[in-house]
Parts: sequence; structure tokens; C-alpha cells
Amino acid sequence: MDILYLMILCSVSLAAIFLVVFIVYARKGQFEDDESPAVRILFDDEKVKENDETGNKDKDEKEIGENNKN
Repeated sequence: MDILYLMILCSVSLAAIFLVVFIVYARKGQFEDDESPAVRILFDDEKVKENDETGNKDKDEKEIGENNKN
């Protein structure tokens, strides 16, 4: 019977620790923006124009995206 009291005490203590950690991070703003990470994947990456250092006219402007890195 003593082990049952110990297990209840440990589980309530662990739940209280998780609750305190959740409240602290909720006040810091950890859970403020829950919409943009789900929508961010729908937008295309912006193309970046970069000049070639060699000065080759054919390769003066090249597009570099997330999936097109050289």
C-alpha cells in the first residue's frame, strides 16, 4: 500500500512540473503563432539573383532557390 502512495505522489508531482513548464512557455509566447508554420509550406521560395564571380556573361545571373543550390 505504501508503494501506491509513492506512485500517486510521483505522478502528481510530475504533472505539476509539466503544468508549470507549460504556463511559463505560454507566457513567453511559445504558442502564439500556430497558423503560419502550417501555411508556410504552401508558398514558393523566393528566387535570389546572384552574380557570378568569374564574369562569364552566360552565367551572370543565376537563380538559386531552396531546391536549386549549387
